[in-house]
Parts: sequence; C-alpha cells; structure tokens
Amino acid sequence: MSQKRNQKEEKEIYLCGLILLGILLFWLAAERLLDLKLFLPPCIFHSLTGLYCPGCGGTRACRLLLSGHIFQSFLYHPGVILAAALYVWFMVSHTIEYLSKGRLRIGLPYTDKFLYLEVAVIILQCLAKNMMKILWGTGIL
Repeated sequence: MSQKRNQKEEKEIYLCGLILLGILLFWLAAERLLDLKLFLPPCIFHSLTGLYCPGCGGTRACRLLLSGHIFQSFLYHPGVILAAALYVWFMVSHTIEYLSKGRLRIGLPYTDKFLYLEVAVIILQCLAKNMMKILWGTGIL
C-alpha cells in the first residue's frame, strides 16, 4: 500500500532545503574569506551535570562533515550524518524530478518516519555516550 504524496508539502520542504543550502554556502564563504570562527558557549547541561545532552557533539559533527571527515562526524553525532544523507537524497531526487517536469517521478516522498528515525538515533547516541561515561569514565567528546 503506497502512501499518497503531498506535493505541496514536498515543494515547501524543497524550498526550505534550498534556503538552507544558500545559508550554508553563504556562511562557508564568509568563514573562508573573512576568516570567521563560530564561537558557541559550552553546553550548560554538560557543565552542570557532567553528562552529555542529546545535542552534544552536533556542532563538531557538522564541522567535521563539512570538512569531509565523515567517520569522525559520525562518532561525534550520528544524527548529523543521517540528516545530511536524507537532505542530499531528498534534494537531489526532487531536483531531478523538477528538472524532468515530473516525467521522472523519483523524488523521495516525505514521511514522518524520517523524523521518528532521527529522534531515535539522537536518543540512542545520547544514551550510549552517557553510559560509556558513567560505566567506564570515558568521554567520547
């Protein structure tokens, strides 16, 4: 049983993806040309508890992924790799579909299952990092 695609919703997601790509390219260009460095304060949750929050490692994982270090990015935060893979798959497949004017219906259909999968990955990586820290005293970050 195939789910009916909501083309309006997928078009809006595609537009958001293009905007995100533009922001990312602008930031990368500004960072390279102006030698900017992103400064983020330390994680308050980690500072107070010594444990990792669900987002810990996400910024480093993004930086590593953009530098081409996919495996290291995965170790810091696997949710970043999953989100990036889904983003690329969705954007490329929909670009092909739009350029073919719908003749090639290969666009990755949006489903909430992707969100549930991402949440599950985030929760599992948070639990795994904190269990390693609690049981073995080893911090992965």
